[in-house]
Amino acid sequence: MPHISVKLYPGRSEQQKVQLAERIVKDVISLLNCGEESVSLAIEEIKPEDWAEQVYKPDILNKSEKLYKQPGYNPFE
Repeated sequence: MPHISVKLYPGRSEQQKVQLAERIVKDVISLLNCGEESVSLAIEEIKPEDWAEQVYKPDILNKSEKLYKQPGYNPFE
């Protein structure tokens, strides 16, 4: 506990992804008072043309009650 999943467009460098993971994990450890060994994080790149069907619809639109931060866009508008 916990496992974090980050989905983003391709184009970030490996260094950026590593830094993002490090910063998120650091904050999770601090805020949840847990050990680093209990945190896992995955980064998945999703093409822009696939975002609406692979991310927005299943993870945002269909699970809006679980979101703690709503996006400010709607790809279907």
